[in-house]
Amino acid sequence: MKGKLKISFPGYKIIDGYILRKFLGTYLFSIALITVILVVFDYAERVDNFTESHAPWSAIIFDYYLNYVPEFITQFSGLFTFISVIFFTSKMAYQTEIIAILSCGVSFRRLMWPYFLGAFAIMALSLSLNLWVIPPSQVNCVNFKRTYFKKYKNEQYDRHIYRQVAPGEFVYVRGFDNDYTAEYLTLERYEGTEIRQTLEAENVSIDPETKRWTAQRYITRTIAEDGSERFEQLRDLDTLISLDVTELGRIDQTVKTMKIGELNEFLEQQRRKGSDSINIIEVARHTRYSYPMATFILTLIGVSLSSRKVRGGTGLHIGIGITLCFSYIMFNRVFEEFAKSGALPAWLAVWMPNMIFAVIAVYLYRKAPK
Repeated sequence: MKGKLKISFPGYKIIDGYILRKFLGTYLFSIALITVILVVFDYAERVDNFTESHAPWSAIIFDYYLNYVPEFITQFSGLFTFISVIFFTSKMAYQTEIIAILSCGVSFRRLMWPYFLGAFAIMALSLSLNLWVIPPSQVNCVNFKRTYFKKYKNEQYDRHIYRQVAPGEFVYVRGFDNDYTAEYLTLERYEGTEIRQTLEAENVSIDPETKRWTAQRYITRTIAEDGSERFEQLRDLDTLISLDVTELGRIDQTVKTMKIGELNEFLEQQRRKGSDSINIIEVARHTRYSYPMATFILTLIGVSLSSRKVRGGTGLHIGIGITLCFSYIMFNRVFEEFAKSGALPAWLAVWMPNMIFAVIAVYLYRKAPK
């Protein structure tokens, strides 16, 4: 018997395939549309930089846009998912397709199954990109900006860098540059809250492999328990400091280029040193999981909100949906700042918007037409 081969599994219905195609098709279309708009506007804004710096087309396309666009997509994947669900579900409701499906004996809970299947596919892709693909791609993007954009050339390092390298031991570096040299270095050692020893040097350099700092001259200052001080002027500084070159960069920018394994190792390293940047690193780690997981919550909100036929149609649903979605993004940004400042534990602050909107999702689900 000849015929088309159909792939199915227990419980799978034709309506599931119909909704899943609508969901993923609308999602991909919205991403493609927004990406084209983003690239056009970004190119129009940066065309002078590209021209003045003589950036080759191959670098613009493969080093910049090919790495910049995926980061943008993963950051706003939840927004794209939400708008996609709102758009095609409200259209189905307006055309009374939802009513017809429910009238055939399909429960609202069963109707959610293809939506969650699509949300799982999007979440899995977004999570994989966040954990392993996007971070290394950002290295090429950052290098392109430093090479061809004037304002990004000195963005990697702060003018003044202060890091804790061990319990009771702090390093201050001023004017660190890409050639692994710095204008000034201070190494401070504390006992409790009392400073006991300092080392100061100018025009220093670091070997990134051995982590050894060298300078022609340096000064040491030792403070005894009775308050007496002793100064020494010495030559040929050669000291080992537990400080990697990557730690000299801006922490929030550095962690973006690390895969999840590297990020976890970096976090443990900073914890052992008692670093004051732990909150920033933990926020970066938790957001890589929380943003993709929000796909399920936003999908549930989108379906529950747009499955009812109301006066105003698709436009009203999209308006309410966009308001909720941007509220979610705003909550994320606010709570992340609370976490970075130490006002809230990092895990709680990052996951709090998901918790709040999960409650909203359950409420809207209960109010949705059954």
